[in-house]
Amino acid sequence: MKQLLWAVTAACAFGANAEPVRTFLTTADQQHLLSPSAVTAPARADAVIRIHPKRQHQRIAGFGAAITEGSAWLIRHGMSEPQRDALMRELFTRENGGVGFELTRLTIGASDFSRRHYSLDDMPPGQTDPELKHFSLDPERADVIPAAKQALALNPQLQVMASPWSAPGWMKTTDSLVQGQLKPEFYGAFANYMVRYVEAMKAEGVPIFALTLQNEPHFEPPDYPGMRVPPATRAAVVGQHLGPLLKAKGLTTQLLEWDHNWDEPWSPLAMLSDATARKYVSGVAWHCYAGDVSAQSQVAQHFPELDVWFTECSGGEWKPQWAETLPWITRNLIIGSTRHGARGVLMWNLALDPAYGPHLGGCKDCRGVVTIDPKTGQVTRNIEYYAFGHASRFVHQGARRVDSTGEAKGLDHVAFTNPDGSTVLIVSNSGKQARRFTVQAPGQRFGYELPSSGVVTFTW
Repeated sequence: MKQLLWAVTAACAFGANAEPVRTFLTTADQQHLLSPSAVTAPARADAVIRIHPKRQHQRIAGFGAAITEGSAWLIRHGMSEPQRDALMRELFTRENGGVGFELTRLTIGASDFSRRHYSLDDMPPGQTDPELKHFSLDPERADVIPAAKQALALNPQLQVMASPWSAPGWMKTTDSLVQGQLKPEFYGAFANYMVRYVEAMKAEGVPIFALTLQNEPHFEPPDYPGMRVPPATRAAVVGQHLGPLLKAKGLTTQLLEWDHNWDEPWSPLAMLSDATARKYVSGVAWHCYAGDVSAQSQVAQHFPELDVWFTECSGGEWKPQWAETLPWITRNLIIGSTRHGARGVLMWNLALDPAYGPHLGGCKDCRGVVTIDPKTGQVTRNIEYYAFGHASRFVHQGARRVDSTGEAKGLDHVAFTNPDGSTVLIVSNSGKQARRFTVQAPGQRFGYELPSSGVVTFTW
């Protein structure tokens, strides 16, 4: 990868103590891809963006993408060892301009981005295993666990969450991984299944910091694992089984509610209205595929003590245009999600091949953060890579989101203060014209002109 690894600095001498500003730009014409740029003296502007570092909000855990079984297989078998090591270092560290992902998500059993459909306790049709005698992590040991362990070795601060797409089929009304609901007589077995997974992954060297009970609990896909879990069922499983079991075993793994779209905030509100379940829940997780990001704040207003997480969105060939997709991702996920409280933000597949796989059912044209050609191991860095890199490379784990104010049509922005005291400002221009703005912060004042559909990160 030819990448500019130095930073253009501009000494903003508009105050005696002004710090040099490093500036990184991505444009829709791809002439600039996280490329160093330069600020200017303040001038007549469309907006003034003011940073208020003392007005602090949530602590940031990180940005990243999911290591699906398909992604893990591709990284491990579609590349040579030197290619794989270089890509993983680029994705999970900030060395030599790496994007520094600090958050990832695993699937408990198969998703649509698996090469076969499986759970961790499959049984022949008509048979059950309520004591989980046949539970095994073997399906994950081939590729997912080695990929996760490599990421953790590169970045020991990486936080790993996990979600099931389905309970084992024998626990469900369909006796299948596809569609159906959880049978009440197996609520306890499903809770035990989840805890067994956490314990087994810890023994493998992959600690799971958070679980969701079910990926997209209001969706029953017709051709890959899924399970409908209404709010009352989620409350019963968490409040009466999973929460108490985690506590009894002394496990600190957090439980996140919902893990589905912005368009149904009533569902997590309904689940969290159960006081018994609520006491075991530490956060609410969201997806992007329907609704508006403001739903995150709508639920947080009722439960301000709960963390907010954004856990899935996929790019795809349905939106291949950089001029549309780059500002959309930045405006909604990087900026919108964090301004509405998200501590962490995740894309879906870390890596897919040129045919948008491996997958079995489900999305036929989803795009990974990177595309790997398994014939050559060549890597293409996609729109999502650059959009997320504008945050993940510069906003470090433990940063605080801080207030940034100032409005102009098409301009969106968010600011952070890192643990080392540095400031990061991300600005997106979704308008059809370039926008000029001035940035003001304590001891700092500079100007910039951001091209249409461009994204810029400033740090000082």
